[in-house]
Amino acid sequence: MSDTITLAAETRDRVGKGASRALRRDGRVPAVIYGQNKEPTSIHLEEKALMKALMTGHFMNSVIMVSGERTLPKDVTFHPVTDRPVHVDFLRIGEHTEVTVAVPVVFADEDDAPGIKRGNGVLNITRHEIELIVDAADIPSEITISLKGKEIGDSIHISDVTLPKGAKPAIDDRDFAIATIVPPTVPTAQDEALDAEVAETQAAEAAAEDEAAVEPNDDDNDDDKITPQKK
Repeated sequence: MSDTITLAAETRDRVGKGASRALRRDGRVPAVIYGQNKEPTSIHLEEKALMKALMTGHFMNSVIMVSGERTLPKDVTFHPVTDRPVHVDFLRIGEHTEVTVAVPVVFADEDDAPGIKRGNGVLNITRHEIELIVDAADIPSEITISLKGKEIGDSIHISDVTLPKGAKPAIDDRDFAIATIVPPTVPTAQDEALDAEVAETQAAEAAAEDEAAVEPNDDDNDDDKITPQKK
């Protein structure tokens, strides 16, 4: 089960782009708490504390206590250049509210999968997360799927996964695939020809650089000038 994370926050007196920029300059991140038919609350968080929480790897499927309110992160906006968080949306929830969360998938027992161990097969993951409907008090931090006994060509569907008690997939209208073990990639003649062309080009460029190189002078002075030497 995901741990509950607590973040200290302060109420924002002013909103708008100017106020938000000022907060970010001071190392704070604007945020909002909404839901449960209550008025949204504008707050700001310490950026360092938020980054630490984000680095846990399960921030988005953890219950976050903010200003004494139980919440679930719904969106984190990052700066397109610096990747710093610039805004967070939190949804108010009750202790046993049924929520929909995206839970990371982890694969285990690759050494016990003949298709990978002996057949050199490749695990092709089509879903790195599974959206689950689950009690807010029992959100799993991850879903572990065993590859034991899997051969090349085998697929793993949601029906093959043992979910935590009380959890159910948000997609319930089909038995969707999560991963497949596929044959190893065999280089084609076209791939080999492209590799040879690249190697030839690199060799030609290296040769051209060698021809253009000049020898340093040997006039024993201390200047930094390099003059071409007569052969």
